[in-house]
Amino acid sequence: MGAERLSASLTRLRDALAEVRLPMELPSSASAQALVRGAVDQLDDYILPRLARLDAPLLAVIGGSTGAGKSTLVNSLLGRVVSNPGVIRPTTRSPVLVHHPDDAEWFASESMLPGLARSTSSAHDARTLQVVPEPGLPRGLAILDAPDVDSVVAENRALAAQLLAAADLWLFVTSAARYADAVPWEYLRSAAQRHAVVAVVLDRVPPAAMDEVPAHLGQMMSQRGLGGSPLFAVPETEVDAEGLLPDSAVAPIRDWLGELAADVVSRNQVVLQTLNGAIGALASGAPQVVNAIQEQVIGLETLRADAARSFAEAVRTIVVQTADGTLLRGEVLARWHDFVGTGEFFRAVEQKIGWMRDRLVAAVKGEPKQALDARVAVESGMEVLIREEGEAAARRVESAWLAHPVGRQLLATAGEDLGRASRDYPLAAARAIRDWQGDVLDLVVREGGAKKSAARFWALGVNGAGVALMVLVFSQTGGLVGAEIGVAGGTAVLAQRVLEAIFGEDAVRRLARQAKRDLDARVEALIAAELDRYTAVLDAVDVRPEQAGEIVAAIEDLEDVRGGDERLQLPSSQASPGKTTAQRELGARAPAGLEVAAEPPLAGEIIQSRQDQQ
Repeated sequence: MGAERLSASLTRLRDALAEVRLPMELPSSASAQALVRGAVDQLDDYILPRLARLDAPLLAVIGGSTGAGKSTLVNSLLGRVVSNPGVIRPTTRSPVLVHHPDDAEWFASESMLPGLARSTSSAHDARTLQVVPEPGLPRGLAILDAPDVDSVVAENRALAAQLLAAADLWLFVTSAARYADAVPWEYLRSAAQRHAVVAVVLDRVPPAAMDEVPAHLGQMMSQRGLGGSPLFAVPETEVDAEGLLPDSAVAPIRDWLGELAADVVSRNQVVLQTLNGAIGALASGAPQVVNAIQEQVIGLETLRADAARSFAEAVRTIVVQTADGTLLRGEVLARWHDFVGTGEFFRAVEQKIGWMRDRLVAAVKGEPKQALDARVAVESGMEVLIREEGEAAARRVESAWLAHPVGRQLLATAGEDLGRASRDYPLAAARAIRDWQGDVLDLVVREGGAKKSAARFWALGVNGAGVALMVLVFSQTGGLVGAEIGVAGGTAVLAQRVLEAIFGEDAVRRLARQAKRDLDARVEALIAAELDRYTAVLDAVDVRPEQAGEIVAAIEDLEDVRGGDERLQLPSSQASPGKTTAQRELGARAPAGLEVAAEPPLAGEIIQSRQDQQ
């Protein structure tokens, strides 16, 4: 039951990671995306297949820098050429896997190292795995010659990393001239962090430096968490006609690998240590992925809030300025004056409001042009206000988004100018105003036709009554100041008194409230349509907030069941006091929860090849 639960938990984590999308280029994105790809590849290539078949042969991957002599080492270990190194860099063109013929079934199937095509002959395609049966190789051991970790070809570098992550054992090859290079140490540090089993081969060591260079490399290994890993020092020597090193130069490595393969306890220890370390690395790397997802989500939500605030401010401004008397200026005021009378009329309005009301009603027959002009002026004034606020909101959004790395990317890829209102906005604004004016006229028609004073209403005219109601709406909050109170304020008072004479005081208040609500609703709908442009851009970004929670839940489940699979537990009866040399050299670096019988690691034991047969 524990085995099935662990496999299911790992599969759940694998599926959660595979769905991660980090489309926005943030500081955490590149490293987190690489971590996700590496984790999914390792689950597919190594952890899940190895967990399903712990009895499969031990896979030792030979990795290292360009020209370090990996292929030469593989060929020399086998005593014949199976991996052809190239003259032109990169030297290893495609991976080569060598196994005992009796182990062929393990590597013929794509359940191990899926995604790599199989071939029985030499290939020059990085995604083709050349599979070579070799009777001289111990049964239970397979050796894989990987591409260079620092290859000039990006595909080769990626494949090298993938293959090393799929290894039970790393045999890392470097040279006396390049052992301190940065790229190999990045891989070795990763191996140490994952508690992977690693052995290092220091190749081409000049005889005069055999004491100094291996010792320095061993010190570097100890300082970087690889103190328990064996270090093989291979002297600089001549190769034979087939390009093979003398047997004495590689015999210690061959013996170590053979002893490891022959000892079931040692082999299982290597597999379990590397497997459990790889699983632990997944758990420890998950918070970085979760943080990267959350960073993307927070970035998008910040931009969403910026856009919402900008357009909410546009709505607020329009709502306020269509009620505080702002529109009772300029052309609107002039056209209203033309409709109701001369300037002298307004100077006397406070004292003679009743007389002026009667004069107005008596003078207007049908639909005078002045009433229509006043309505057009109202429409024009409102349109200017609404268009300006829409443009101002777009500029505010652009400014806020430019201050955020996610916003800058979205503005650059939006396909339209988000720093301005949409192309259709002016027409939409004009249509919304006309529709509102139509609503106002409908209100006064319904109310006027039902009153006893219908004759007065029809004398004033539909446009006249409608414009008067609009003027009243525009002055509801008393925002007029200074000289405006004397002129525009009188305008509002006159409009109210005229309407009250027709509809009654209560009805006028109700009509004004209804007209203002209708106007505000149309403004909100118009501005919301503009906000939708920005919302659509944000919604198109494939970031899924729920993925962070799914990964956290998968990791918690994995940690709960991680120690429950009996196949990851070595019975204490197998912990024999008589350890093999391989057991001693590998040491015990298993994470908590993995019971492995082993002795404390040695501090970088150096195994030098004999030089007497060079």
